[in-house]
Amino acid sequence: MNAVVMIPARYASVRFPGKSLALIRGPDGVKRTLVEHTWRAACEVSGISGVYILTDDLRIAKVAQSIGADFIMTSNSCRNGTERCADALARLGTDPDIVVNLQGDAPLTPPWFIEDLTKALSVAEDYLVATPVIACDPAARERLLNDRRNGRVGGTTAVFGKNKQALYFSKEVLPYGGSPTFHHVGVYAYRPDALARYQEWPEGCLEKSEGLEQLRFLENGVPMLCVETDPKGRDFWEVNNPEDIEIVEKIYAGLK
Repeated sequence: MNAVVMIPARYASVRFPGKSLALIRGPDGVKRTLVEHTWRAACEVSGISGVYILTDDLRIAKVAQSIGADFIMTSNSCRNGTERCADALARLGTDPDIVVNLQGDAPLTPPWFIEDLTKALSVAEDYLVATPVIACDPAARERLLNDRRNGRVGGTTAVFGKNKQALYFSKEVLPYGGSPTFHHVGVYAYRPDALARYQEWPEGCLEKSEGLEQLRFLENGVPMLCVETDPKGRDFWEVNNPEDIEIVEKIYAGLK
């Protein structure tokens, strides 16, 4: 199937202003912007027909241009990455079968996360949206809990049924009683119709409360497929707060 990867990148992050342009030392010891690291990760994915950085900020567009990345200028009224992907798709001029939203703060996303995701959605005819999850080991769960203890809004957890259909996503560490805890990876695969529908709905109560865009689908009765992905020994973390840069750099250092 024809799939494209879109990387929403905004400058005005509430928790971390200028996050997309924050410098992070990669496994080769070179400091690059967060958005470039994420773009490089997307370019490693096989079976993708295009990778695009989406932004409404000229500073980010300038970085995209300097590294040779394709980019799409989107409306500054987009409130989240899914809205930005919908806006960009309308401007793209082509009609892919699947649009992958790789959050601009997830540079540690291995290529097979996205490959597994697009493969799963391509055969799951009853679903319009899919998203990957990984089972937390004790260290990963402790990092999530540590963020909450220190009043930081960190990673997201997912709860799903036996059929892998998403039940809920939260910034709290769910379930309350402990394992199994699944870390929700900041990637989504949509069929174009899902993005068209999303734009028509107002922001939902749960979406607003949790600050999680994917809850708009659940609130409007659109089932989401959770695709359990094997990290294959790779550690995964996202840049939600300035403190996360040190964690990501340590993980990169281990990839040398």
